[in-house]
Amino acid sequence: MGHGHRHGSPSRRDVLGATAAAGACLPLSALAFSAVPELAQAMGQAAQAWLGSLAPQDVARARLAWTDAGRNAWHYVPRSRPGVALREMSSAQAAAAWDLIATLLSARGLEQARGQLLLERTLGELTRNERFRDPGNYALVLFGDPAGSAPWCWRFEGHHLSLTTVVAPGHGLAVTPLFFGANPAKIPARHLHAGFRLLGQEEDQAFALIRSLDASARAKAVIADRSLGDIVAGPGRELSLARFEGIALSQLSEAQRDGVLRILELYAGTLRAEIARPALARLRQAGLERLHFAWAGSPERGRPHYFRVHGPTVLVEYDNTQNGANHVHSLWIDPESVFGRDLLRAHYQGAH
Repeated sequence: MGHGHRHGSPSRRDVLGATAAAGACLPLSALAFSAVPELAQAMGQAAQAWLGSLAPQDVARARLAWTDAGRNAWHYVPRSRPGVALREMSSAQAAAAWDLIATLLSARGLEQARGQLLLERTLGELTRNERFRDPGNYALVLFGDPAGSAPWCWRFEGHHLSLTTVVAPGHGLAVTPLFFGANPAKIPARHLHAGFRLLGQEEDQAFALIRSLDASARAKAVIADRSLGDIVAGPGRELSLARFEGIALSQLSEAQRDGVLRILELYAGTLRAEIARPALARLRQAGLERLHFAWAGSPERGRPHYFRVHGPTVLVEYDNTQNGANHVHSLWIDPESVFGRDLLRAHYQGAH
């Protein structure tokens, strides 16, 4: 997920070569993120620093109750959101907010998040509606107390960007759902940032993969002649894809399997290596042969298309249908840990 260089993201040799050893330390039921309690602690400290930078009247908006109904109410449409928006923050407060975000994202992931804000500004210019397409309308909100011993959650969200992280002190953290979009998917000519593609690497990799399949394999991979029009496992539908579709990795060549894994590396690589490594280790634990790659729509560039990588511990969806196939919605979910449910189960079992 991203554009440009991949500073800070783990390489295939780092991740896929090391996952067997990492997975050997983790039983199949283990948490994907149990290996990073130190990062969870750093996250709590960064959240407290951000809260400490706010005026007292803003803290009440910034930190809501753990039981607040909005904790799992993520979305990627432009709208008002709970918390404090970037446009409401001073430069010091915004820097503290980005410090918290940097405890989650790799350097490449941070580049992508900032690229999303650039795209929002660009969209405002292209539509001549800068007030509505506001790069300052991205809000940070906490649920629960990052200074305590109970679970807490934070979300950074705006149009086409949603990062949800659940933290269980002493256990670790869980990241899911993770949403990035892009409108336009490619900034048009005669614009300051012409040619910029926020999610271009993901799309290029998927096109290379679908075109590498022979007729028999492609027939298995293609689940619909037309793109699906949007991601399926959107807000409130996170677990709606119960069965795997498309072609299993066990039916692909080694090079094609590597192509699927490269897509997953791109998504995981937006996260810090301490998170990406165990997440990819879980893929191996669950069995790479159980991963499926599915495609819908045209295999030709510039036409609506959709792809999916789906396995027991991962669901990646990518749809480019709207605006003449120049508008992307992209999602990564861990079906076993949506909103950190596995992490929370372990926390509460340990507490009792």
